[in-house]
Amino acid sequence: MINTFHKTPTLKKISKNRSIAEYISGYVDGEGCFSVSFTKRQRFKVGWETKPSFSVSQNHDRAEVLYLMQNYFGGIGFMRRDMSDQTLKYEVRRLDDLLEKIIPHFESYPLMSSKHKDFLLFKNICVLMKINKHKTLIGLKTIVDTAFKMNTSGRRKYKKQDIFDFSKNLQMKV
Repeated sequence: MINTFHKTPTLKKISKNRSIAEYISGYVDGEGCFSVSFTKRQRFKVGWETKPSFSVSQNHDRAEVLYLMQNYFGGIGFMRRDMSDQTLKYEVRRLDDLLEKIIPHFESYPLMSSKHKDFLLFKNICVLMKINKHKTLIGLKTIVDTAFKMNTSGRRKYKKQDIFDFSKNLQMKV
C-alpha cells in the first residue's frame, strides 16, 4: 500500500504493476544492511548493550523509496541523516518490530545475494535476544561470535576480544 504522499509517477506505477514486497527485498539487497553493534554499558550485567538494526540508505533526492518502505512496514522505524556519507537512512532498531515485521518480510521475500547470509545470522541474534540470551555471558559470547560473522567488510568500534575481556573483568568485580 502506498500513501498519497508518494507523488512520483514511478512509485504510482510500481504500486499497479509490481509487487511492492519483492521490490523492497530487491532494493534492500543492494542498499540495505542488517547489523548488530555493541555499546559499553557498565550498569548492564554483562557490561554491553546489544543493538540489532535494519537500515537502508539513500540520497536525499530519492528519499521517497525510504518513505515507501516505512509505510509498507506499518510506520515502524525512523528516518535519520547519516553525516558520514550525506545520505538519509531508514532504520528499525526495536526488537519486537524486527521480529514481527522485518524478519517475516525477508523470510517471505528472501534476499538473493550473499546478504541473505547476514540476514539469517541477524535473525538468529534477534531470536536469542528475545529470550534474553544477550544478558548472560554465555549468550553474549554466542551473539558476539555470530555478529562478527556479519558484514565482514565493515569496521567495528570494538574487537571481539575487547568485548569478552571487558565482560569478564566486570563480572570479576561483582
